[in-house]
Amino acid sequence: MRDKALATGKYFLLFLLGLALLYLAFRGQNMSALWKEIAQANLLWVLVSAACVVVANVLRAWRWNLLFLPLQFRVSLKNSFAAVMVGYLANLALPRVGEITRCTALNRSDRVPLYASLGTVVTERLFDVLVLFLTICGMLVFQYPVVGSFMERLLQQLMDRLHAGAATILLIFGGLLFAGIAFVWWYLRSKKSRTVLRIIVGLKQGLLSFNRMKQKAMFLLLSALIWLCYYLSVYLALFALPATAHLGFDAAYTALVFSGLAMIAPVQGGIGVFHWMVGKALACYLLPFPEGLAYATIIHSSQMILILVIGSLSLVYNLIAVPVGGRSPGRAQVR
Repeated sequence: MRDKALATGKYFLLFLLGLALLYLAFRGQNMSALWKEIAQANLLWVLVSAACVVVANVLRAWRWNLLFLPLQFRVSLKNSFAAVMVGYLANLALPRVGEITRCTALNRSDRVPLYASLGTVVTERLFDVLVLFLTICGMLVFQYPVVGSFMERLLQQLMDRLHAGAATILLIFGGLLFAGIAFVWWYLRSKKSRTVLRIIVGLKQGLLSFNRMKQKAMFLLLSALIWLCYYLSVYLALFALPATAHLGFDAAYTALVFSGLAMIAPVQGGIGVFHWMVGKALACYLLPFPEGLAYATIIHSSQMILILVIGSLSLVYNLIAVPVGGRSPGRAQVR
C-alpha cells in the first residue's frame, strides 16, 4: 500500500511539473490572440500530419514484429499495432508505464512472454535513441549557425544546475546503486531466485533478438521510415498555419529534434515541455514565440486526440475482440 502511494505521488508530481511547464510556456501570452491563431488552422494539413503519425506507428509495430521472429513468434501486425497504441494511451496517464502495458497487451493476444517482450522494447528504444542522437548531430552540423546560441545557453544553464547540485546527485546515485546491489544480492539468495533468473533470461532473449535477426536491413529501413514519417508530420503541419507556412525543411528538422528531446522528459505526453521546446525551436528561425506556441499546441493536441481515440479503440480490441492467447504459431521457450 505504501509503495502504491509513493508511486502515485511520484506520477502526480510529474503531472504537476508538466502543468507548471505548460503554465510557463503560456505565461504572458495574449491568449485571445493565441486561440485566434489556432482557429485559423487548416484542418486538412492537421489531418495529413496526424496520418503520418499513424503510418509511423504501423511501421513501428511492423519493426517490433521482426524482433519476435528470432524468438519463434509470428505476431499479428494488427495485434502489435493495437499493443503499441495501448502503450501510448497508458503513457498519457503514467509516464514510461506504456512500455510494460504494451508488452502485457501482446502477452494477452499472442502469448509472448512478458520479459522477453520487454527486452525487445528495450532494443527498439535503443535504436530510437541512436536515431535521435544522429538527428541531433545533423542539426548541430548543418543548423549550428541558427540554433547554436540557443543550444549553448540551454547547455550552460543545465551545467550550472548540475554543478550546483553535483555532490547531492553523486550521493543519491551512490545510495541508489548500493541499495540496488544489496537488493539483487538478497533477492538472488531468496527462494524467488528462480523467478529472477527467468526474468533475466527473458530480458536477455529480447535484447539479443536483433543479433539473431535475419532481416536486419529491413529493421534498419523501417527505423529510418518511422523517423521520416515523424519528420513529414512536423513539416506538413507547418502549412496548417499562415504564420508557419513559409518555414521550410530546416525549421521542420529542428522542430523534430526539439520535439524528440521533449518527449524524453518523464512527463505525461510531454505536456508543457513539448510546447516550450517546439516554440523555442521555431523561434530560432525568427518566428515569434506566440506563433510557434500556437503551432506546437496544434500538433501536440492532434497527436493526443489521435492517441486517445485509436488507443481507446485498441484497448477495447485487445480486451474484448481478441481471445486470450490469440493465435500464436510458435512459442519462445525461456529456459
